[in-house]
Amino acid sequence: MNLNLNNKNALVCGSTQGIGKATAIALAQEGVNVTLVARNREKLKAVLAELPQHRNHSYIVADFSKPRELQEQVIKFIDKNYGFHIVVNNTGGPRSGDILNASLDEFENAFTMHIKCNHVLAQATIPFMKKEGFGRIINIISTSVKEPIPMLGVSNTIRGAVGNWSKTLSTEVASFGITVNNVLPGFTETERLNEIIKIKATIEERTPDEMAQIMKNYTPAKRFAKPEEVANAVVFLASDCAAYINGINIPIDGGRTKSL
Repeated sequence: MNLNLNNKNALVCGSTQGIGKATAIALAQEGVNVTLVARNREKLKAVLAELPQHRNHSYIVADFSKPRELQEQVIKFIDKNYGFHIVVNNTGGPRSGDILNASLDEFENAFTMHIKCNHVLAQATIPFMKKEGFGRIINIISTSVKEPIPMLGVSNTIRGAVGNWSKTLSTEVASFGITVNNVLPGFTETERLNEIIKIKATIEERTPDEMAQIMKNYTPAKRFAKPEEVANAVVFLASDCAAYINGINIPIDGGRTKSL
């Protein structure tokens, strides 16, 4: 199967750890020029050093709580360097907790980081994609788009909004050779999952190891995903092989989500 990604340019957000980092590495291994985006310069440099050095990789330091500054930096990068064929939107999830106890600030902050930032990045990058006749926008969201997850009230709300934003965008840009799809990770071995395990363990008066095993047992595959397994789905969606896949949600969850 020829993915035909050699010399494509990708912007990968939240790429200093977890799924974002795994995605950046996987794309680079397919010959993609990867631009990392995160707020910690030292961590960005460390990941950059792990990418194949015969490619034109780079990074942008940006804070996703400031979408206008993010947009300005990406536009400046495009003007000085090159545009992007692939954009992977990936940002850390909101704080865990019941929705009734969530503050207005939590909703506003999550909306800014997940909707506003996705939107300004689309506005900054789609003109190049249209010119090239090829574009891929891939949003790393959550299975909560299909089935809300207990104790993730704000996240459930905002992830659903991202899903509807991306579905709407997918219908507007498809005729230009651009697809917009969502990858929905289930329980994946990341710092975010460790946080959720600790919170659930405290609530249920269990040890983190006990809680982790309960969550694994709840998944038909009886294990957590590795970040690389989610990254593989992103790489496929970015490729020519997925050119007619548009506007959909793909759970990478070992069969945990009950809905179709």
